[in-house]
Amino acid sequence: MIEVKTSPLSDGEFNRGVFATCDIKKGELFHEAPVIAYPNDQHQYIEQTILGDYAFEYGINHSAILLGYGMLFNHSYEPNAMYEINFENHTFDFYAYTNIKAGDEILINYNGEIDNKDELWFNQD
Repeated sequence: MIEVKTSPLSDGEFNRGVFATCDIKKGELFHEAPVIAYPNDQHQYIEQTILGDYAFEYGINHSAILLGYGMLFNHSYEPNAMYEINFENHTFDFYAYTNIKAGDEILINYNGEIDNKDELWFNQD
């Protein structure tokens, strides 16, 4: 249903993104990314590595590193996908926010909310 390919949106060393291999209907669950959660007081150590740019908030007292394709989705302020945290299963569940066509890059809003247009943390001074 999804695959990792070179993304025209990413200008980093790896230039990766997640793309649909088939049509995905609005509201459809297309990926469940397992998490490795850790207490927030350990985040200072993660911040000293490249993983700091990929960590997600995971409840009040924890942060998480996502497995699977979870850390490879690129950002858009007009995303075609969204995620919900599933604490019971310890996953981030990714859903189509709009209909996604085969071949489209799947994009999420890094701010966590579809309509949140705040400047991203890594673009702030």
